Amino acid sequence: MLEPSTPVQYVKGIGPRLAEVLAAKGIATVDDLLHYLPFRYEDRLNPRSVAELRAGEMATVIAEVRNSGLFRTRRMHIFQLTVGQGRTRLKCIWFNAAYLQGRFQAGQMVALYGKVEEDRDGELQIVQPQFEILGDINEEGGAGAAEKEAEKRAAASLEVGRIVPIYESTGQGKLTPRWFRRIIRGALENLNPNLPDAIPAAVRAHLSLVSPREALWKVHWPDAGESFTDLQSSRTPAHIRMIFDELFFIELGLELKRREQKAQTGIAFQLNDGVREAIKKILPFHPTAAQKRVLKEIAADMQTPSPMRRLLQGDVGSGKTIVAFQAAIIAIENGYQVALMAPTEILAQQHYFSARQILERAGYRIVLLTGSLDEDRKRDVRCHIAQGNAQLVIGTHALIQDRVEFEKLGLVVVDEQHRFGVMQRLKLMKKTDETRVVTGLRPVQPGGDARRSTESKPTDPEPDVLVMTATPIPRTLALTLYGDLDLSVLDELPPGRTPVVTRSVPDERAPEVWDFVRKQIGAGHQAYVVYPVIEENPAKTEEREVKAAEQMHRQLRDKIFPNLHVGLLHGRLDAGTKEHIMREFQQGKIEILVATTVIEVGVDVPNATVMVIEHADRFGLAQLHQLRGRIGRGAAKSYCVLMRGGKVSEEGERRLDAMVRSNDGFQIAELDLELRGPGEFFGTKQAGIPSFRVANIIRDRQLLEAAKREAAFVISGPNAEIPKEEIDRALREMRSRWALSYGLVEVG
Repeated sequence: MLEPSTPVQYVKGIGPRLAEVLAAKGIATVDDLLHYLPFRYEDRLNPRSVAELRAGEMATVIAEVRNSGLFRTRRMHIFQLTVGQGRTRLKCIWFNAAYLQGRFQAGQMVALYGKVEEDRDGELQIVQPQFEILGDINEEGGAGAAEKEAEKRAAASLEVGRIVPIYESTGQGKLTPRWFRRIIRGALENLNPNLPDAIPAAVRAHLSLVSPREALWKVHWPDAGESFTDLQSSRTPAHIRMIFDELFFIELGLELKRREQKAQTGIAFQLNDGVREAIKKILPFHPTAAQKRVLKEIAADMQTPSPMRRLLQGDVGSGKTIVAFQAAIIAIENGYQVALMAPTEILAQQHYFSARQILERAGYRIVLLTGSLDEDRKRDVRCHIAQGNAQLVIGTHALIQDRVEFEKLGLVVVDEQHRFGVMQRLKLMKKTDETRVVTGLRPVQPGGDARRSTESKPTDPEPDVLVMTATPIPRTLALTLYGDLDLSVLDELPPGRTPVVTRSVPDERAPEVWDFVRKQIGAGHQAYVVYPVIEENPAKTEEREVKAAEQMHRQLRDKIFPNLHVGLLHGRLDAGTKEHIMREFQQGKIEILVATTVIEVGVDVPNATVMVIEHADRFGLAQLHQLRGRIGRGAAKSYCVLMRGGKVSEEGERRLDAMVRSNDGFQIAELDLELRGPGEFFGTKQAGIPSFRVANIIRDRQLLEAAKREAAFVISGPNAEIPKEEIDRALREMRSRWALSYGLVEVG
């Protein structure tokens, strides 16, 4: 009898060698194997005869191989297969498919699935069909004759006369869809029939969920009457159960984390007339209605005795930083310190410059702590922090290292949190707990280093946390990345900001683009030119094709704009050089700034009205939108030119088209999530997003919402609907999954 936790090597037909192959696919247990779902299904219940086929329809045909061969044209190789049923024949062709030569043998039975078309002579054919050889006698090589015949009969019952699951092959083609069907069928037949169900009965009733065992059987082996549309769109009762199961335990953990955070001892900040006047004093402009609403939400949260855990989300230029500074003043005016953490030194420096302009003139004491400071300066800054002399401390995540101690920390602001997923953020908060970044630190002697107070008590209040992101995150992704946070959204731009005009042009129109840049600078404005890499790497052909920022800086400076001041900014420059270049650009001394994506966040120059992005099709949508947000910050009309070179992929064209059509970051983010999936939503594969086996947060939005709602319902118990033992069982399952599947910090 197999259990879900049984190692996969003990499933009949697998063994140690194939278990290693499956492990590379993430299949280590019986549970993993049964969650390796078909990526599509074929209706072989009533496969079409060749005579019944009609052009334009998708169809499955089971026929006998007659002949095959590879033909060469001037431009490509074409592989042609002819199959037949009695006297009727059907042609199938694949382009550039020399690998198929020798794959088919006359007399084999083959299942073909694809779109039926007419060739130039009016004959029916299937182009690029998916196929599966049903009678390949060599596939199970090595078995005895009797065993081979038995397996062949068993396989035949799984191949025809039913809806057939199609699995992705793995192990360099050794583990075929047919192999998976046979192995998974055997695992299901030997699975413990009494699978426990950790989802509470009330939740199952709310959503009419089938049992775990029924879901596993029917997702692999659907009933003959199952809707084919529901199967292909993962909307059968079996699919819904498995998807909800996965989402529910993620949301249950996030909801529990949220409740636990709310139950901790926090700081009840006072918001009196003196604090309100201090906030008004720093405002450089009249706040938008959205900024007023969001500040009200944050202030109300800060006044409660439980720690604030809030996400401040807003499009580029919506004014998040000034709202964060207002929240900082609430904490500072109450006698507490504030830490503002940024993911990069360049962004930390930009916040430091902004804070000095806005807050220092109002009398607040601000320090910057980054890795590039020399050791003496770091020690001096740490002393100011530990003694409470520094009211606002700005830096990178080095701020939570053991050697940095606060005298009285009340608020932590984490900027550009979209670069860190829920796992990293929860680990970060745990790290904050471990390093005791809380009140109760003892004074430090002048010239000494900060040291941890041994008198800090578990009852010390937790600082409030405000997480900021300039990436408009679709709600579905926010529910998994930030499900443990309350959400505030800045959905309005400050007055005077006009939408940026965006155009996509081919490389050959570069002279026109440079003429336009020259005219804008002649009118007293400035420009960015952005490149995807810093320098060429001769070892990589793709990078050789990319115009490197350093090379193009020389060309723009010496040949195209010899009479203008062209600067260069990239991440490998030292901190002092970066600061000097940024200041010169902000002061208008640099007219054109050639840069890599280091300017994606942090550089604020209202006089910059043009941005040219070279090889724009190589950037993700979210990143393009972030870059574009660097311009349009003043009253003058601004322009973003997306340069594209060579052949652009269909997906690349869709990205560029979306940028031209819309300035709405939330619309762009939705499309970016749809195009690239959650794992690559931010331009790089993000380890902080849960890796789902069956759920898809784009497709399964409604189930994600339902999972969040039901998780809150379960945590609110026990009550008449949901007994304590069912809640405990669900929490045990959740903790097990978080530990084993998601590698998250402890919950509960």
